[in-house]
Amino acid sequence: MSRLRGELGALKAAKQALPFLKRALGHIAGKDYAAAREAAQKAVDRDPSLIHAWHLLAIAREQLGDWPGALQAYERGLSLDPANPPIANDLGRLAFKMEMLPQAEALFRHYLAFRPNAPESTNNLACVLRSQMRYDEAIEVLKPALQAHPDKVMLWNTLGTVMEDMGETEQAGLFYGEALRLDPTQAKARYNLANAMFAAGQHDEAINQCREAMDGARTSEDLTMMRFALATMLLATGRLGEGWDAYAARLERTYYDPVDFVVPVPRWEPGTDLAGRRLLLVGEQGLGDEVLFANVVADVEQALGCSGRLTLAVTDRLRTLFARSFPQAEVGAHASQKVQGRTARRIPFLEQDWSRIDAWAPLGEALRHFRRSIDAYPHRPQGFMTPDPDRVLYWRDALSGLPGRKVGLLWTSMVIDSTRHRHFAPFEKWAPVLQTPGVSFVNLQYGDQSQSIERARKEFGVEIHQPASIDLKNDLDDVAALACALDLTVGFSNASFNLAAACGASTWLLTSSDNWARLGAEHYAWYSQVRMFWPRVAADWDALMGDLAAALGEYARADAPIATAVGA
Repeated sequence: MSRLRGELGALKAAKQALPFLKRALGHIAGKDYAAAREAAQKAVDRDPSLIHAWHLLAIAREQLGDWPGALQAYERGLSLDPANPPIANDLGRLAFKMEMLPQAEALFRHYLAFRPNAPESTNNLACVLRSQMRYDEAIEVLKPALQAHPDKVMLWNTLGTVMEDMGETEQAGLFYGEALRLDPTQAKARYNLANAMFAAGQHDEAINQCREAMDGARTSEDLTMMRFALATMLLATGRLGEGWDAYAARLERTYYDPVDFVVPVPRWEPGTDLAGRRLLLVGEQGLGDEVLFANVVADVEQALGCSGRLTLAVTDRLRTLFARSFPQAEVGAHASQKVQGRTARRIPFLEQDWSRIDAWAPLGEALRHFRRSIDAYPHRPQGFMTPDPDRVLYWRDALSGLPGRKVGLLWTSMVIDSTRHRHFAPFEKWAPVLQTPGVSFVNLQYGDQSQSIERARKEFGVEIHQPASIDLKNDLDDVAALACALDLTVGFSNASFNLAAACGASTWLLTSSDNWARLGAEHYAWYSQVRMFWPRVAADWDALMGDLAAALGEYARADAPIATAVGA
C-alpha cells in the first residue's frame, strides 16, 4: 500500500510539473532564457525527479551566464539518469568552457560510449584534447568520425584547428576549405581559414575573409571573437586606428574571457577631451600588457593638464615601480576574483571615496586615443619607467664576478597553451645561442626552471647563472633593477621582458612575423631601444637561433655595445 501511495504521489507531482516543463521548453525554443529558467525552476520544485526539467533549467542558467548554477543543474539531471547522453554532452561542454578539462573529457567519452562517432561529442572531445596539446589523440578521435560522417562541417573545421596548432598551416587551410565547400555559410570555418592565411603571410585576403566571417557569425560570442581577431590582424599590418577601434571587442561581455570592471563612475570614451579630468586608468589583461600599455601614460598626463589628475590601478606587484615611474599620479592596486565564472575587477583603494574620480577607462583604451599611427609612438630609447637606482647598483656589484657580457635570458612563458606554444622555440633550439663565447647568461625566467637549467648544463655545457635572493615572479621592482644591471636581455616577450624594456635596458626581442605587437613596423615602437629577431619562415627556429647566435657573438666581441634599434 505504501508503495502504491508513493507511486500516486509521484504521478501527482509529475502532473503538476508538466505545464511548467512545457512552458520552459517553449521559452528555450524562443530564446527567452529568463522565462525558461523561471518555468523550469517551478517544474523541479514540484517534481525534483523530473530529469528533463533539470536539463532545461541547466540550459537556461548557462545561457544567462550562471555557470555554477548550470553546472549544479546538469549534475543533478545526470545523477537521476547516469546513462543520459545529451545531459552528459551538455555538462561536458560547460565543463570545457569552465576549463575543467579532465571532467569534460570524461563526460564526452561517456556520451560516445553510448553513441560512437556522434559528430558533436566527437568534435567536443577533439577540442578538449587539442586544448591540452594532445594532437595525435585528437586526430585519432576525429578520423573514424569523419569516415562515418564525411559531410559534417564541424569535424573538418576542428581537424583544421588541430593541424594549425601543430604548425601545419597549409594542411589546415585544406581542411577549412573542405568545410566551406560543404557549407559556404560556415562562419567559424571561414574565420579559421582567415587565421591560417594570415599566418601564411596572405594578410589582405585574411582580413577580407575575417570580415566575411563576421557578416555570417551566428552568435554574439562568435562575432566578438572574430572582431578581436580582426583587430590583431589590422594592428599587425600597421592599420592602427582601425585596429585599436576593433580591439575594443575585448571589453564586450561576450568576449571569451570577459572582465567586469566594478567602477561606479562614467567611462571615458577615446576621442573626447581629457583636459582637467580626474581620470582612473585600470590595468588589464596580463601583467606584461599592463607594462606595455603604460607606454601611453605620459601622453595621458600631458592631456589632463595642470588642473587634471591621473590615478592608476595596476597589479599589486607592479605598484612600487609604477609609483616611482609616474610620481604625479596616484597609484594603487586593483583586485580580481571569479564571480559565477567571470572575472570581476575591483579598485579597493578607491572604494571608500570615489569623489576624486570623474571618469575611468581600461588602460588599453588610451592607446585608441593616442596611438592611432606608428608615428604617434615616441622615440624613447631611455624607456619610460624608472628602476630603483640603489638596487641597480646592488645587482651590478653582485654580478661583477661573472666573466664577459652579462646577458639575461628569457625562453618561455608561464602561460603555454595550444595557441601560444607556436610562438616559443623549444629549449633545445637555444643551444647555439647558449654556447656563444664571451657571454655569461643570467636567468630572468620566473617559475621552476630547474630542469631547463640542468639540461643546459648537461647537454650544452653551459651554466645559466641563477641570481640569489630574488623571487623572479613576485619581486618585479627588483627584476626591473636586475635587468638594468645586465649588459643585455634576450628573449621572448613576457612580463620580465617588458619590465626590462620599459626601464630602458638593452633588450633583444624574439618574435614572430605576424605578431600584432610589432604593429607592421621594422622597429619595435613600444620600446625604441629594442632589437627584433623573427623567423622569415614561420617557426623556422634553427635559422632564427643561428641569426641570434651570430649577432650575440658579434656583441660579445665588441669593445662597446653595438646599435640595438635595428631589425635582425
